[in-house]
Amino acid sequence: MTSTDAPAQVPLVDYLVLGDDPHLLAYECASCGARYFDRRNACAACFDTEFTRVRIPSEGVVRTFTIVAYAAPGIPVPFVSAVVDCDGTSVRGNLINVEADPDHVRLGMKVRLATYSLGTDDNGTEAIGFGFEPVES
Repeated sequence: MTSTDAPAQVPLVDYLVLGDDPHLLAYECASCGARYFDRRNACAACFDTEFTRVRIPSEGVVRTFTIVAYAAPGIPVPFVSAVVDCDGTSVRGNLINVEADPDHVRLGMKVRLATYSLGTDDNGTEAIGFGFEPVES
């Protein structure tokens, strides 16, 4: 299979960049440095209207988490929902590749960005999501 025959992949969110080095991008306010993952017309912190796109570090530390035991039908539980501090930028995401129990997840745990397949449509296009997995110590 050549690269032109490779199945198409699309990120679940527009701030996830796929490829050999997956990473997240945020909009950073040119005036105060506040960061947002969604497009903004104005900064919520200082009301400036100029933004630049910045790469978010792919490693971080778990600042808070919850183990979700009940979810909508079809969503496998339990899973870990967390807020990860990526060098000053808070990123919400699920922890993956880790047991969803307090013996395996802790505050201050070092994690890194990881991508995974969410499924493939009838045309062969694969949806890719992101989460964070523990960094081996």
